[in-house]
Amino acid sequence: MGIPKGLRAVVFDFDGVIVDSEPLHFSLFRRLLGEEGIVLTREQYDAIYLGMDDRECFTEALTRHGKTAALPRVPELIERKSALLMAEIAERPPVLPGAVGFVRALAKSVPLAICSGALRREIEAMLKQAGILSCFVGIISAEDVSHGKPNPEGFTKALALLNRSQNPAPPIAPASCLAIEDSLAGIEAARAAGMRCLAVANSYPAEALKRAGAEAVVAALEDNPMDAVARLFRQARENVSEQHPGECH
Repeated sequence: MGIPKGLRAVVFDFDGVIVDSEPLHFSLFRRLLGEEGIVLTREQYDAIYLGMDDRECFTEALTRHGKTAALPRVPELIERKSALLMAEIAERPPVLPGAVGFVRALAKSVPLAICSGALRREIEAMLKQAGILSCFVGIISAEDVSHGKPNPEGFTKALALLNRSQNPAPPIAPASCLAIEDSLAGIEAARAAGMRCLAVANSYPAEALKRAGAEAVVAALEDNPMDAVARLFRQARENVSEQHPGECH
């Protein structure tokens, strides 16, 4: 796989990019919130909660529906949801087509990290089952941040992790790091962190992803996304050249 000039690292989102676990997350949220007297539709989940981590999702839903008395039980709800999810994926992780091959090919050329609102044990379990856990330098999960997406904290920490573990000279700059996302909140977080963003249209239509700030959009990781990445970084170099004519790059 040819790596575009200027690309030095890649940070992947997890749910909706590497694994097709959003339907499972929705089902479990709906089940547990239903026990609290809250009816959650798929349309509501996609519009409001997709991209949030578990803590934010439960907190937001309980608050929106006036169930604030249940807020102290959010950690219990998170633990129950995680246990149910781990049982569901025990036999076969819902890996998206093309994801494993793409990750393995990229890992041969640039360091990779994960930035996800999922819990670490869920991420590691599915990556291990898919045979690609060792492809990633590190993982930034829900436990590692104070603020979930669209806050850029997770992506900023993922880049710091890459620089700390790889010790590259010079350090990897945000603009040299590609974020791969599927959610509107994730795109906003990646762009706020200064990264370029490739979106995969697994959870939202391509037009919505572009409006959210994705610089390139592909239908799936199996559709040779490196063509789109190459165009993205080539355009970035051309923009720099136009802003600084006559300089050597």
